[in-house]
Amino acid sequence: MLSLEILKPLALLLLRLALGIIFVFHGYPKLFTHTRDAIAMFEKMQFPGYFAYIAGVFEFFGGLVLILGIFTRLAGLLLTCEMAVALWRVHLPQGPITQVKNFEFPLLLATACFALATIGAGAISLDHVIFGSRRGAVRKSRGKE
Repeated sequence: MLSLEILKPLALLLLRLALGIIFVFHGYPKLFTHTRDAIAMFEKMQFPGYFAYIAGVFEFFGGLVLILGIFTRLAGLLLTCEMAVALWRVHLPQGPITQVKNFEFPLLLATACFALATIGAGAISLDHVIFGSRRGAVRKSRGKE
């Protein structure tokens, strides 16, 4: 199992890239191309139309942040909340919980984002480059007390 621990930074990088690409892909149309369609869709689901812009910003810029690996915990937490709302207000009302096809994708996205929010971006990230040494210094100083 130690050999798998060595692959953890690569696994977190791949998870961030996959999630980032998915969120950018879903957020881009809400902001830049099919904005009117997105607003109509949100209003049909009884959300205010401007929620399309909020979701677009969270998804597009949150996806970019995940890809870069900076502020990953915050982005993961915000995207987890967005997917939880999507599950609760959009997907679960479509049918009983036994019909997994109604909510499997947002459930997976929410869970993966929550994992990144709790674990962090990993060693192959801008988070690690920018904040890694300071976080380590804090841990070392706490250990000496």
